[in-house]
Order: sequence, then structure tokens, then C-alpha cells
Amino acid sequence: MKREEVFNFSAGPSVLPTEVLEIAGNEILNYGGSGMSVMEMSHRSKVYLEIFERTKSKMKSELSVPESHEVLFLQGGASLQFSMVPMNLMSELGKGKADYAVTGNFASIATKEAKKYGTINIAASSEDKNHSYIPTQSDLKFSPDADYFYYCANNTIYGTEWQYVPETGKVPICCDMSSNILSKPVDVSKYGIIFAGAQKNMAPAGLTVVIIDKSLAGKEMACTPLMMSYKTMIENDSMYNTPPCWNIYILGLVLDWLEKQGGVKGMEKIKAEKAALLYDFLDGSSLFNACAEKGSRSDMNVTFRTGDEAKDEDFCKGATKLGLTNLKGHRKVGGMRASIYNAQPIEGVAKLVEYMKEFEVANRV
Repeated sequence: MKREEVFNFSAGPSVLPTEVLEIAGNEILNYGGSGMSVMEMSHRSKVYLEIFERTKSKMKSELSVPESHEVLFLQGGASLQFSMVPMNLMSELGKGKADYAVTGNFASIATKEAKKYGTINIAASSEDKNHSYIPTQSDLKFSPDADYFYYCANNTIYGTEWQYVPETGKVPICCDMSSNILSKPVDVSKYGIIFAGAQKNMAPAGLTVVIIDKSLAGKEMACTPLMMSYKTMIENDSMYNTPPCWNIYILGLVLDWLEKQGGVKGMEKIKAEKAALLYDFLDGSSLFNACAEKGSRSDMNVTFRTGDEAKDEDFCKGATKLGLTNLKGHRKVGGMRASIYNAQPIEGVAKLVEYMKEFEVANRV
């Protein structure tokens, strides 16, 4: 199939804007008349530092990052942050304490990892209903002496998303925003740390963006590896070692594209429209059922099923033939999952809904 015939609903690595790929393709052999690809040039060269600084500046501007916070371009994926956060925010191994909300697979993994470094209190869990909902503020049971509170803003596997920022008093909030960053405005000042793997809404896999309140850096455990110290990375502007240069360059192009969509405010309207197309159909369907509860539904990952595994499999096979790819749900839960990140055009969502309507008519009992 040709690219224009395919709508990619992958949960990650996910679809990137065609415009971005075209620009990168045109510049891949010779960026800005340098005679080099971005993948070949020194990360400390003048031409690359201009790319780096411009991308960082655009990231700060798009999310209105306050002067109190720093933007870091790291590696290791969001998963490395599961260790990096407790090692940096708990000052002494085994003596720190943190609160965690377990609302999905990655929050569960983060919790297990944090337990290696200190005492972890489960502030709330949605496991009782197979992670189909997000706890309310009143459900959260905090520890007054916690070093931080952690939650995952959007749960890709289960299709749920936090619709509010938890109130924690003076306890810093650490949030994994891997799958909904840049999809809506964020009050960064409310967070101690925001981190996100790039492969959903920002760039290819390999880049991790961290936005950190600088006052939290420099208190890491003595055993913290050099490359996992926020203080080290802040002092060296993310360049203690070679950063993921190409991915940072792509992020800059994505931020340019995002600006043309009206920035995060414009994208919030677009993503709400895409999500409404799918959920409105699901709520009126006699065959398909949305997995997440209303009020907790993700605008990024829409999970659904028919209740019949054979029909779910037939649906995914038929979709692939039509160019609607990667709709099979995660192996942990089955069913279907449509990931409609920023770069997924509304035409793709409309085509998916049309196919769902046709499949429902063909499978009426």
C-alpha cells in the first residue's frame, strides 16, 4: 500500500505528521547547506547547537514552562525514569517514601521499581475494575511525609486518562505524560517532574523529554549513577554525553507542525473532535463496547471490543485490508485499541468509524 492509503493506529511508535517526514527526508543528506545529515554532525557543532537550542526553546514556549523548571532531552525511555525518579527524589536508599496511583500497566511497573529504593504507599488503585476508571481526588490516600506522588496521566493499554491534576499539598507531583503530552495545555508549575517517551506525540523512539523543577535536583542517593542524576544533566544541558541528536531534530519539526495546528490549545480541540467521533459511535453501538468508563476515557487511546474474540480478530483482519492498521488491543487485554495521537488525521478516524458501522451491520445477530 501507499502511505496515503494507510491510517496507522499504533500505540507507539506511532504515526508522525507526513509534513515532518517529508521535510526530514528532503534534509536527510544535507541539512541547511552543511553538506551533512543531522545524524552525522557533531552534537557540539554550531549548526547542531542551533537545532538543539531552537527545539528546547519551542518546547518551553509550547508548554509555557516557567523559569523554575528545566527541559532535559534524555535517553532510556520513560521506563528509565521509573528508577531515576526515586533515586533522585529519595535522598537515602531505603529511607525515602512516595505515594503511587496504580491505574494501569506502566504505573504498576513504576511502582514495583520504586519499591527497590524506598517505602511505597499505594495512594489509589483501579485494579479492582481492570483499570477501567481513574480514581477521584477523594479516593487518593496520601502520606503527609511523602517525598513525591506519582501517577501516569494516560494509560495506553486500558484507554483511561486523568481529567484533573491531583491536589497533594506541598508534596511534589511526578507525572508520566508519555502518551498525552502536547495534546492539551498543561500547568507545568503544578508538577515537580513531568517525563515522556517521545514515540507517541513527539518524535521517534529513543528520546525522553523531562521537565523538572530545578529545586528538586541535587538530592539524589549516593548510589545514583552519574548518567541518572538530574543535577548532572541540568548542569550539562542534557549533553554530558551525546544526546539523541536526530530525535531532537525531529521533535523540533513536530513542534513547528504543532504550531500550525494552533499549538496545544488548537490540538486540544482537534483531539476532542476525533475522540468524540469514536466514542459517540461506541455509545450507540449494538455490537461494540467501550472498555473505559465515562469520565475516565482517554482521548489518545480508545479501547473497545465486541465481547467475542473471534469477531474481534475478524474485525482487525478486515481493518488491515482497508489500510486501518495496528488496531489489535494489547496482549494483556485483547479487544481493539485505536490510538489517535496528534498526528492521526481526523479522516483516519472517520474511515475507522465507517468500517465499524459496516462491520456491525454485517455481524448483526
